[in-house]
Amino acid sequence: MSVSKMRMQLNRRMYFILGVCVILLFLLILRTGYLQIVSGHELSKQASEQQTRDRIVNSKRGTILDRNGKQLAVSVPVETVTVAPTQINANADKVAIEMVATGLSQILGLEYQFVYDKLTKPQAYEILKRKIEKDEADKVREFIVANKVLGVNLDADTKRVYPYGSLASHVIGFTGLDNQGLEGVESVFDKNLKGSPGRIVSAKTAAGTDMPFKYEKFVDPKDGLNVVLTIDETIQRFVEKHLETALIENKLLNGAACIVLDPKTGEILAMSTKPDYDLNNPFYVESEDIRKQIELLPADQRTAKKEEELRKIWRNKAVVDSYEPGSTFKIFTSAMALEENVVKLNDTFYCGGSVRVANHNIRCWKSGGHGHQNFVEGVQNSCNPVFIEIGSRVGTEKFRGYFEGFGFTQKTGIELPGEAPGIFHNKAVFNEVELATSSFGQSFQITPLQMISAIGAVANDGKLMRPHLVKQLTDVNGNIVTEYGSEFVRQVISKETSETLCSILETVVSEGTGSGAYIKGFRLAGKTGTSEKLPRGNGKYIASFAALAPADDPQVVCLVILDEPSAGLYYGGQIASPVVRSIMDDTLNYLGIEPAYTPEEKATLESAVPNVAGKAVADAKNIIKNSNLKVVVEGGGEKVLSQMPKGGVKVNQQSTITLYTEAKTAPTMTVVPNALQMSVVDASKAVSQANLNVKIIGAGSSPAGGGLVSYKQTPLAGTSVEIGTVVTVEFRRIDAGE
Repeated sequence: MSVSKMRMQLNRRMYFILGVCVILLFLLILRTGYLQIVSGHELSKQASEQQTRDRIVNSKRGTILDRNGKQLAVSVPVETVTVAPTQINANADKVAIEMVATGLSQILGLEYQFVYDKLTKPQAYEILKRKIEKDEADKVREFIVANKVLGVNLDADTKRVYPYGSLASHVIGFTGLDNQGLEGVESVFDKNLKGSPGRIVSAKTAAGTDMPFKYEKFVDPKDGLNVVLTIDETIQRFVEKHLETALIENKLLNGAACIVLDPKTGEILAMSTKPDYDLNNPFYVESEDIRKQIELLPADQRTAKKEEELRKIWRNKAVVDSYEPGSTFKIFTSAMALEENVVKLNDTFYCGGSVRVANHNIRCWKSGGHGHQNFVEGVQNSCNPVFIEIGSRVGTEKFRGYFEGFGFTQKTGIELPGEAPGIFHNKAVFNEVELATSSFGQSFQITPLQMISAIGAVANDGKLMRPHLVKQLTDVNGNIVTEYGSEFVRQVISKETSETLCSILETVVSEGTGSGAYIKGFRLAGKTGTSEKLPRGNGKYIASFAALAPADDPQVVCLVILDEPSAGLYYGGQIASPVVRSIMDDTLNYLGIEPAYTPEEKATLESAVPNVAGKAVADAKNIIKNSNLKVVVEGGGEKVLSQMPKGGVKVNQQSTITLYTEAKTAPTMTVVPNALQMSVVDASKAVSQANLNVKIIGAGSSPAGGGLVSYKQTPLAGTSVEIGTVVTVEFRRIDAGE
């Protein structure tokens, strides 16, 4: 073969090899590009997982506070026990692992098999027990050090604590084990409260064990924001105390609800549903009967039944449940009629006990009827035929317009889960009969929240404000991040109509069916309500009372709903108005609202008994008489050694104060008489004849007007007390209507 041919053959081989190399290099570049660009993120993630151990460090959940800065929900430091099974199995034999499982199960109160299974899983990270307290965590540390255990870690964590237990439980809500909000404000503002978790990243070998060199990176968690509520913890306590008493006394089969609102801002000052639950133990069913029912079920049905019962307990009646308002809705029928100028205060009506509408006979709550009465008296008497006539004057179209204007067809947008909308008649079927029943609050449904919001508009010069529960979001240093101000929705009625209606509603409390809510000096205005639950005739009722005060410049609105009372009485004027009276009395005094007494009230005011112990008898007598009180002296001493009632106790003016002037003269005892089921006059007489002082509650401004009967007294009849002791007697109207 010639030299030239050999060179050509050699060149071909070189070009071939070069071409193969170029192709291989090109394929290598393509593969590298694919790995770097297309699969780079996933491969980097896998490499990181193989080479590092990543542990989550939970952030501190923000605090929930009331409007005055009182902490309602806080996060306290705890620790979570985690294990690295791959590291444990690489450094310990079976006997050592069994020893670790035994020790940890005993310290943490866990089943041995559960711990052993966790330690032997083919995983790099497992949670053994969450949220352990310091004592328990210290024992785990001692065990780890004493036995030189590798792969068991204690991570910083937080635990949610509710300092006031069940207070405002349906508002605040609670969190799960992972610190996620599950109910109430905790749920709605979860993303703001929870913050961002941190991480601890450390190097490890392919076997999951620690590297021979130390590498650890810590990413700080970001704490959550604080939520400041409009709720006032003190007013919330007033509400819950009196609502709990009503729940027990009236044997309510379906619970109770109450909302207290600032009508000028829409801020909710208190919201309560009874029965409530302990926020620190929300998954516990408190009713022993229900727990027994669950235990008797087959094992596969118990979890579902427990969840069903817990859902009932967690249900916020004030927001989620709708109801027929009954006669409290007559407030709005009155507002429509006054605004449209279709009724005057002195317009006369006649109630014979029922009225015929189309082919239906609709009755008044008072079977014999109210006879002739003007408009104001019709409101005081809560007379159905009067409101049927007023509703017909307003007409279906305008009635529906005002119904929507007061917000009864829309959700309020409250910062709580599960709010229900109102249910009203379809426009096509809203005719004469539907108008008649709607005019006195039947045949449709609304929520308590919608009701209190609309009453707030009546109290606020006709301006409807959106009700809200949250004032601010603040950071860890207390700086305001987000401010939630008051939101004006619309003008529903005029200021003049609002003022006129508030004056009329004041007479309902001072003279009418709402006298059980009467408080001297505070000019309460309000309306009773009683509705029969569907199906009609089942004997199940909802009693309610709505109030605003003071009537001439309302600062507070309160609504109480008592669902299915079973103790005998069920009218709102009988059982709901006293609850509102107690709540409003405490609240108005707490807010520092000055009472404004009428001349008649001034004549019956209470006086604080002056403390005259240690004073000369003559001086003591003068001091007591100057306080508009009577005085009786027991003994012949020159100085007062003791007195009854004690100094500071409030008693009616002209009550008798007994002074004891000799050590040997023990206070004379007497037995408290039975003052129940009596009129105001008879009860006062019975108590006075026993040489005791009497305090009358719930009798309105005209206690001698009849229709009142005493139903509660303190101390109880038969109790032995000192002469001069104050006996408090509470009254309710026996003729109180809806």
